[in-house]
Amino acid sequence: MLVHAFLSIALATLIRESAGKITASVGEVNQTYDFVVVGGGTAGLVIANRLTEEDFTVLVLEAGGDHSQDMNITIPFFCQNAAPFTEYDWNYTTVPQNNLENRELVYPRGFLLGGSSSINYMAYTRASKEDWDLFETETGDGGWSWDAIQKYIFRNEKLTPPADHRNVRGEINPAIHGHHGVNKDSLPGFIDSFDTMVIQVSNELPEIFPYNSDPNGPVNLGLGWDLGTMFNGSRSSSATSYLAPQFASRQNLDVLIGARVTKILPSPNSTDQRPNFSVVEFLHNGDDLSVQTVTASKEIILSAGSINTPVILLHSGIGDTSELLAMNITPIVNASSVGKNLTDHPIVGNTWLVNSTETYERFTRNATKLAELVEEWNNSRTGPLVDTVVNQLAWLRLPDIDPAEDPSAGPDSAHFELLFANGVILTAPPAEGNFMGISAALVTPTSRGTVTINSTNPLDPPLINPNFLDTKFDKNAMRSAVLAARNFAAAPVFSDYIISSTTNSTTDAEIDAYIQSMAESVFHPVSTAKMSPADAEYGVVDPDLKVKGVTGLRIVDASVLPHIPAAHPQAVVYIFAERGSDLIKESW
Repeated sequence: MLVHAFLSIALATLIRESAGKITASVGEVNQTYDFVVVGGGTAGLVIANRLTEEDFTVLVLEAGGDHSQDMNITIPFFCQNAAPFTEYDWNYTTVPQNNLENRELVYPRGFLLGGSSSINYMAYTRASKEDWDLFETETGDGGWSWDAIQKYIFRNEKLTPPADHRNVRGEINPAIHGHHGVNKDSLPGFIDSFDTMVIQVSNELPEIFPYNSDPNGPVNLGLGWDLGTMFNGSRSSSATSYLAPQFASRQNLDVLIGARVTKILPSPNSTDQRPNFSVVEFLHNGDDLSVQTVTASKEIILSAGSINTPVILLHSGIGDTSELLAMNITPIVNASSVGKNLTDHPIVGNTWLVNSTETYERFTRNATKLAELVEEWNNSRTGPLVDTVVNQLAWLRLPDIDPAEDPSAGPDSAHFELLFANGVILTAPPAEGNFMGISAALVTPTSRGTVTINSTNPLDPPLINPNFLDTKFDKNAMRSAVLAARNFAAAPVFSDYIISSTTNSTTDAEIDAYIQSMAESVFHPVSTAKMSPADAEYGVVDPDLKVKGVTGLRIVDASVLPHIPAAHPQAVVYIFAERGSDLIKESW
């Protein structure tokens, strides 16, 4: 949770513009639609928006509420307030992690319109050309290649000026960005001396930390500015963009909030050989959690995310037959890959005591100062709250890696990432002192985990096991990433700035112990319903996102990614959803 000072402020809720057909009443929705979209998150609202450009009728079922105008969601710096353990979060935790001192980790997922795009840290990173071309290789579908998805980048993105309207020449290449899309993004809008020092490292140590004037190009390696899904100092999510009032008011779109989908069911006339799924069962919190159903005459689109999508499939009898029978669930489709291949990015925070009074601690420990900054944001959309907690990212490779053991998508793709913060983030700062943070994340993990269920009750939380650092490569790479963060902090520009490190680990064994005690998730779960070639027996969906072995059912969310990209996957999911919308339209 964010620092305690934040919690002492009464955060007002902004007034939302007319929300069109967003409703919390089951009585206001129909019994049958052309398409039913399960999940009003990052991908689900893209699908709903694009399908309702045509004459199709669409219902979105979202378990959470509409909080897109709450300050904890709207103010970028308050992204730390959005989760975990809030009304905006599914409030999941992992099972004990064997390689992380058996700790149970928090595992936030967005429980509101916009899904995780409404609670994430807003980084817009597309992944490298090699990552996308590997998607093509893994699926046998050229439509997932870097060149093929460029039109979907431009369809999604609308690059906007930063909140301070400064000259951003050299910080981004406008030619490779969309300027007329739906979802807005911008560079940071409040720049201070710490940002200047971070960028200076690329001049002092260019061979180790080269500068990249736009990491969203074909090669993402190097140190660059963190482009974020922000507009005019506010968060831009799928809820504020793809469900903006001009779209939400379409007569062929209904959005029901508070609707928790429990399972999907075959149509009454479905065959056993290739069942046709057309009925969605859900509980609605406005009706004493009574069971409701709705029918999709064309398709059900599962967009519930990498955790809830496999959970819904398993409760619906789509999964490994032996595992379903052991749970007393009647198997309908034997799909052994459901819930397998969970892949996520582990991250370790590193902090240093610094000789400054201009860090985040100047207001995160001072409720009066923070209230002044909230007022400044409210009046003019200026000040430090217009940005997330990280203004720069560095995408880096391990030196001298054996190509035969390289899990990256190619030589122009990163193995790990450094994230730079002008203070302590994620936890309350110490009572005294000022700090800088460099978090290190492994972005090409080779460990694989699972998402499964241990009950026939769909309201019981799932068992989430990212299985972090379960391979030798991951352990060694994570140590190298931490050492890279220390090398960065040793740059000359910080010689009079850093007073001391907050950790004393020096040997490999000590660093490994530190990682085991501190590592967390970056909250980037993918691949739990992964895509594979159309003729492959493994995987859950074909390259057109249709679920193997059934009709009437597609999955469009992060769960279908064939591998985890070296990126924060938000932008990747938007692009997948844009192309997924076209694939659906082409079928009908």
